[in-house]
Amino acid sequence: MQGKINIRNLSLDELLIQFSELGEKSFRAKQVFEWLWKKNAHTFEEMTNLGIGLREKLDNLFFIDNITLKDQQISKDKTIKCAFAVDENKIMEGVLIPTSSRMTACISSQVGCSLSCTFCATGRLKLLRNLTSGEIFDQVAYLKNQAESRYQTPLTNIVYMGMGEPLLNYKNVLNSINHICSEQGLGMSPKRITVSTAGIAKMIRKLGDDQVKFNLALSLHAANDAKRNKIMEINESNNLEELAEALKYFHEMTNTRITFEYIIFKDFNDSIDDARELANFAKCVPCKINIIEYNPIENGEFQQAEAKKVDDFAQFLESKNLIVNVRRSRGKDIDAACGQLANRNKAISPDERIFKA
Repeated sequence: MQGKINIRNLSLDELLIQFSELGEKSFRAKQVFEWLWKKNAHTFEEMTNLGIGLREKLDNLFFIDNITLKDQQISKDKTIKCAFAVDENKIMEGVLIPTSSRMTACISSQVGCSLSCTFCATGRLKLLRNLTSGEIFDQVAYLKNQAESRYQTPLTNIVYMGMGEPLLNYKNVLNSINHICSEQGLGMSPKRITVSTAGIAKMIRKLGDDQVKFNLALSLHAANDAKRNKIMEINESNNLEELAEALKYFHEMTNTRITFEYIIFKDFNDSIDDARELANFAKCVPCKINIIEYNPIENGEFQQAEAKKVDDFAQFLESKNLIVNVRRSRGKDIDAACGQLANRNKAISPDERIFKA
């Protein structure tokens, strides 16, 4: 790879310039671009409508970044968890979540994570690196293929809720979404894509400035700063007041309703007083609230809230005219549920997991 250019880092305009400098016609660049993003080719040899000479020329000048499937597990509820490798031995995960109404790909934006949220298995890992836009795209392409071949159902939704903080890999995340939504790519509607953030105010504002078309979710989990500081270090530098102002700005610029994700923990954030604080915070923007049951992680300090308390919590929010969904987790038996990614995976031995000291 030394000295070669990652061809998937080039826009179509940049690829056209490269082909012009090579003395190749512009339609050839467009063919290659289609192979990369619509057909998800990982070698130039696959590009069979190009001459052998051109394929060899491309192989000498460029490389195509890609991911490798290392392990795949299928839950009894048909959820599929995939361990993908980059750089040969760095592992990240993607999940296909089938329900009666939708087929969702949950994908990662980083290998590991730097935010150290106490309830999340991924938060125990070091951040190894950002994923490229091509590596993010490949997860979607693979899970889309699994949905169609294994379940004969098209992929309907994509959520950036896997490993990593998407807004700390801003450029590559947005580039991957552009390719997923482009007619030269997968042609999906941005309204079927949700990017979830732990809450980085300046980057939420940047999303507003860029007038993105996809949906935004905030992993909230507590609606007062003292509790949120305890479980999410990021809140110490991005408190709730700052986040509320950033969300207002995002909504003004995009006219998009925000989703608040709220994992509910036993005897921590499951009381009616907690629900009241959440209802008050939710007034800052048009929103909906997803209450998510907690999924235990190895040696974790939290427990799942009691079912009645979850129901009472949701009913209180609904009494305040808020849109509320209670999300029951899927894929728990293979550690594919929310907060469990990188908890246990057959492809990652205990010696290979890179934990923070």
